Amino acid sequence: MTIGAKELKKKYIEFFKKQKHSEIPSASLIPENDPTVLFTTAGMHPLVPFLLGQSHPKGKRIVDVQKCIRTTDIDSVGDDFHLTFFEMLGNWSLGDYFKKEAITWSFEFLTKELKIPIEKIAVTCFAGDANASQDLEAAKIWKSLGIPDERIFFLPKTDNWWGPAGETGPCGPDTEMFYFVGTSQEQKKDPGPGTKGTKYVEIWNDVFMQYNKTKQGKFELLKQQNVDTGMGVERTTAVLQGKKSVYELEEFQRIILKIREFSKIAKPSTKQIISERIITDHIRASTFILGDDKKLIPSNVERGYVLRRILRRAIRHGMELGIKENFCSEIAKIIVEIYKPEYPELDRNKRFIFDELDKEEIRFKETLTKGIHEFERIIKQKISQKQGPQIISGNEAFLLFQSYGFPLEMTKELAAEKGFTVNTDEYEKDFEKHQELSRTATIGKFASGLADTSEMSTKYHTATHLLHKALQVVLGPEAKQRGSNITPERMRFDFSWQAKMTSEQIKKAEDLVNEKIKQGLTVKKEEMSLEQAKKQGAMHLFGEKYPDKVSVYTIYDPKTKKEFSKEICTGPHVKNTSELGHFKIQKEESSSAGVRRIKAVLE
Repeated sequence: MTIGAKELKKKYIEFFKKQKHSEIPSASLIPENDPTVLFTTAGMHPLVPFLLGQSHPKGKRIVDVQKCIRTTDIDSVGDDFHLTFFEMLGNWSLGDYFKKEAITWSFEFLTKELKIPIEKIAVTCFAGDANASQDLEAAKIWKSLGIPDERIFFLPKTDNWWGPAGETGPCGPDTEMFYFVGTSQEQKKDPGPGTKGTKYVEIWNDVFMQYNKTKQGKFELLKQQNVDTGMGVERTTAVLQGKKSVYELEEFQRIILKIREFSKIAKPSTKQIISERIITDHIRASTFILGDDKKLIPSNVERGYVLRRILRRAIRHGMELGIKENFCSEIAKIIVEIYKPEYPELDRNKRFIFDELDKEEIRFKETLTKGIHEFERIIKQKISQKQGPQIISGNEAFLLFQSYGFPLEMTKELAAEKGFTVNTDEYEKDFEKHQELSRTATIGKFASGLADTSEMSTKYHTATHLLHKALQVVLGPEAKQRGSNITPERMRFDFSWQAKMTSEQIKKAEDLVNEKIKQGLTVKKEEMSLEQAKKQGAMHLFGEKYPDKVSVYTIYDPKTKKEFSKEICTGPHVKNTSELGHFKIQKEESSSAGVRRIKAVLE
C-alpha cells in the first residue's frame, strides 16, 4: 500500500462528502472557552456544544481533519507510534445516523477506498457490564458485512467505552478497527487485539454516545445520540505503507535527515534513534503550537509550560546527540515547508516561530550546563552516602527548576537514567508555594472531555461578547479578542492592545458592560454564511478558521432594535443580558507581546 498522508486525508474527506457530510476546517490547537483541556486533544473539542444538542450551522453530518496535541503519553514518544502532535480524521453524526451507518461506512472506506483485504481486519466491541449491556448490535453489523466471529472481540470498558469526561455526562460504547501487520501464518496464532504481543494495530475508532451517566451513577439513554469517530493520519498511513514506525514516513524522514546534518551521525545507535525521534516530534509539535495565530509563547504556566517542557526536552536530546549549535529553528524551517500548503498559518507566522525557538534555545542553554552539573553533584553525593532508596528529594528537584529551568519531567527522566526516582509529592508542595502553574500541566495529564456548560459558564460566554465590544468602544477597533478561558468561577479575556489600560479605561469598560446588562438586551442566534456574517460586521477571532456556514450571536435592544454586539461564536449563551448579574473586572495585565489580559467575575 503506497498511499501517503495527503492522499489519505483527501480520500477520507471526499468519501464522507459523498455520504452528505459537510467539511469543516481544523480548529485552533488552543481551545476557546474550554477549561477541561489545555490543548485540542481530539476532533470532538471544537464540536462540544453541538454534541450537547446545539444545532451546527453546517448540519448534522460533519467531517474534518483536526490538528491535535496530546502529552499524556509523552514518555512513550520515541517508540514506533506515539506522537505529541498528530492529525485526526473524524466524521460525526450530531443526532442523525447511528451504529449501522457509521460501521457500514467505516467498513466501506477501509475495504473499498483503501483496498484493505477484509482478512486483515479485526474489530472490538464493548463486552458489557452491570451498567450497560454487551454491544451485540455493533457485532451483528460487523458480521453482516463479512467480519467473521473469530475476528470480532469483546473487550471491557477500559478498552471499548468512551466517557463521561467528568463524573457525569454523555458516554457510550465504541467499536475499534484493527489492521494485522504480520504474516498470514502469524495471524492464525495471534491472540487478538487487547492482548500482549498482538500484531493487530488500531487504526480507527467509532464512538457511540448512547448514554448519559447521572449523579446517581445510572446510565440513561440520551435523547440526542451522537457518533464520534477518529482515525490517526500518521499511524494509519504508516500501517498502510507497511512501515514499522511513523518515523519512517517521508515527512518525518525529511526532518530526521536535517537532524543528522547537525549531529553528523550517519548510523545512529538505538538510543540515538530515540533521541532523533523525540527531537522530531517535539520540534514538530512546538512549531504547530507557535504557528497558531493565538501566538502562545513558552512560559512557566499552563500551555506555555507544556510548550517550554517539550522544547527543552528536544534541546537536551540534541545535546545527547552532540549538537553544539542552535538547531531548533532550522528544524522548524523544514516542518513549515512540509506543512504550509495545508496549514498556511505556519507560513504566515514563520518569523514568530523561528524567533521564539531561537530565544528559548539560547535561554535554556545558558542554564542547562550549570543545571546538569548541579544534578550530577546531587547524584554523586547521594551515591557516596548510600542511605536507603535512591531518591531525589522534592526540594532538590524544585531547586533544579527554580534555578536552572529544569521541568520536573526532565529531572525525573535524568534521574531514571541513573536509577533514581524523584519525590514528586514534595516537589509539588514546593511548586504550589512559588508558582501559579496548574497541577494539570505539572504532571502532564490533560482531561479529555466535554467543556463545562453550567449555568455560570453560559453566562460568562455572553459576558465575553459584552466585554469585547466594550473594549472596542473604550479603546478603539484595534482591541480585538485573541483568546479566552472560562470556568464556572471566572472569565479570562485576551485582546490585542499594546499599552496597559488606565484605571479610567478599565472603569469605563466595566461600567459599559454593566449598563448593557441592566438594559436587558436580547441575545439572538442566527445561522448564515461566513461571507454574510462578515458583511454584517460580525466580530470574529483573529486568525481563526471558520466553516463557510457559521452561528452569529447578536446582542440588541428589543425596543429600538439597535445592536450592541454581533459576533461569530459557537456558544452557549443566555437569552437576555439581565440574567448575568454584576460584572466586575478584577485584574488587567500583560499576556504576551501586544496582548493584554482581563480577569473578571460575575457577582
